[in-house]
Amino acid sequence: MAVTDEAIEKIKGMIVSGALRPGDRLPKESELAAELGLSRNSLREAVRALSLIRILDVRQGDGTYVTSLDPQLLLEALSFVVDFHRDDTVLEFLAVRRILEPAATAMAASRISEQQLGALTNQLDKLGNDPSVEELVACDLEFHRGIVQSSGNSVLCSLLDGLSGPTTRARIWRGLTQEDAVSRTLHEHRAILEALRDRDAEAARSWATVHIASVEQWLRSTL
Repeated sequence: MAVTDEAIEKIKGMIVSGALRPGDRLPKESELAAELGLSRNSLREAVRALSLIRILDVRQGDGTYVTSLDPQLLLEALSFVVDFHRDDTVLEFLAVRRILEPAATAMAASRISEQQLGALTNQLDKLGNDPSVEELVACDLEFHRGIVQSSGNSVLCSLLDGLSGPTTRARIWRGLTQEDAVSRTLHEHRAILEALRDRDAEAARSWATVHIASVEQWLRSTL
């Protein structure tokens, strides 16, 4: 194992074991290197690597701290990585969304508040019946983000937020080329919202599946 990888594993072990907890300040570099049996150079490289993926927070003049380890913070790295997707993997991203998002939508049916329902309703009303494709796709992202946040599962929310980016171009492409794409999307959004308002988890799950599958089916037929 490379010395930097070994250093990363040792710091990870301290965090996983609870020796270092969220918000804790790491010991001084010289002390921690001696404690872990590492060179200061390998420790420094490990800290740099772990700060890039939001495990550690290096504060100049103050020290190095364990971050909050909040899922949204940690999964920022996923969003960065998926930005490098190839066009031929968009169908795979849509397939993952079709697995996760209906489940999140079903969870939201029992947890979404009246205030959140009102916000989603206002969002669709403001969009109107004849939006531009760009307006529709922007609304689509916010609409689904709002629903997934209402599921109460921060990990699921962060995962889906990271996965939504690669499918944005496909949704715009569909809106520009498929004749009834805009009206279908608006209809499906209203159906999802109605199921959530009725607290009908299975209907919400079904409409969310239809909504994502329709984009997936169109893209598969055009490739």
